Amino acid sequence: MNAPAGSLLAAHGLRKAYGPTLALDGAEFSIHPGEVVAVMGPSGSGKSTLLHCLAGIVTPDSGSIVYDGQELATMNDTRRSALRRTDFGFVFQFGQLVPELTCVENVALPLRLNGAPRKQAERTALGWMERLEVDGLAKKRPGEVSGGQGQRVAVARSLVTGPRVVFADEPTGALDSLNGERVMELLTEAARSANAAVVLVTHEARVAAYSDREIVVRDGKSRDMERAI
Repeated sequence: MNAPAGSLLAAHGLRKAYGPTLALDGAEFSIHPGEVVAVMGPSGSGKSTLLHCLAGIVTPDSGSIVYDGQELATMNDTRRSALRRTDFGFVFQFGQLVPELTCVENVALPLRLNGAPRKQAERTALGWMERLEVDGLAKKRPGEVSGGQGQRVAVARSLVTGPRVVFADEPTGALDSLNGERVMELLTEAARSANAAVVLVTHEARVAAYSDREIVVRDGKSRDMERAI
C-alpha cells in the first residue's frame, strides 16, 4: 500500500474478526502530523477496534498499517511496545491513572518507564501539567481531584513523552459537557502546538467538532466524510 502523501499513519483494507463477528471489514484510515481526526460511529461499529489496530495493540487479520513508512503488522511485539512508549500517547475514557501515585508521578510515569531520572521526569511532567492547567494538583492523588481535573492529568501524561500520535478513546465520555469541552480544547491545542496527530474515537458530535476531519465507521467499514482515502 502507498500511504496518502504526507500521512504519518495510514491503514488500508483492514479486516478483523472475533470468532464469527466481523469487527472491521476493509476499513481505511489516514492522518497527517498535527491533524485531529475523529473516528465516529455507533456502539459496536468497530471504531475502538480500528483504534487498537492503528496503535499496534491488536493485529488485524489482513490489511496494511503504515506508520512513518514502517509496516506495523510485520513488527515484532518488542518493537510495537517500544513505539507505544515513545511515539504513541494514550488517553482513555476513565483516565486510568495509578491511584497510589501523585498526579505529577502519574504524568512522569511514561518517562520513568523509559529510564529518565525522577527529578528530570517530574520537571518535564510539571511543564505539561501547567499547559493543561493542573500544575496545582501535582502532589494530590487521583482520588483527591475531580473527574475533569483527572482527565487533564491523563492528557498531560499522554503528551509527556512528546508522542507523534495521540490515541484518545472517548476521552470525555465520563465528563459533563463543560468539563468535556475544556478537556478537548486543551488536548487539541496542546497536541497541535507539538505537531502531534490525534486519533479521536467518539460518538459525540460536540467532541468531533474539535477535529479537522471525521471518519465514520459503520459495520466495520469506514467512510471519510470529507474526501475519499
